[in-house]
Amino acid sequence: MLNRIILMGRLARDPELRHTQSGTPVASFRLAVDRDFKDKNTGEKATDWIDVVAWRQTAEFVSRYFTKGRLAVVEGRLQMRDWTDRDGNKRTSAEVVADNVYFGDSKRDAEGGGYSAPAGGFGGADRGYAPPAAPAGGYGAPAGGDQFAELSDDDGELPF
Repeated sequence: MLNRIILMGRLARDPELRHTQSGTPVASFRLAVDRDFKDKNTGEKATDWIDVVAWRQTAEFVSRYFTKGRLAVVEGRLQMRDWTDRDGNKRTSAEVVADNVYFGDSKRDAEGGGYSAPAGGFGGADRGYAPPAAPAGGYGAPAGGDQFAELSDDDGELPF
């Protein structure tokens, strides 16, 4: 059986971080995900509001670095949950249990939305998301500063 879901949307509100009685962190938030097609009558895209739950380190990460309006990519599984409302009626809710949550926008895009980059890079040092140091001359640039370098051992054969 396979139950995998990947969503990309904007947070409808700031994540809410709680802890279970045993101290396990759990964060809940809602994603606004636009549909790919437009309504024939209005010409506008409909939006789905999807509840997401994250546990443990993922919950702490989301609550620390994501805020309302941030674009997020959520990878996880769909889960149905049965519950009883205040009037005693049985209800069923669908929610996504997040295994991984990634930034969907760049740091520059988020700067206007009240987001500030964490010390140690995106995601914090505990998640291993700090960017690598750039080599002298920038990424992909030869040491001599030229934009392109000749290959010394090119035999003229294509590798495919």
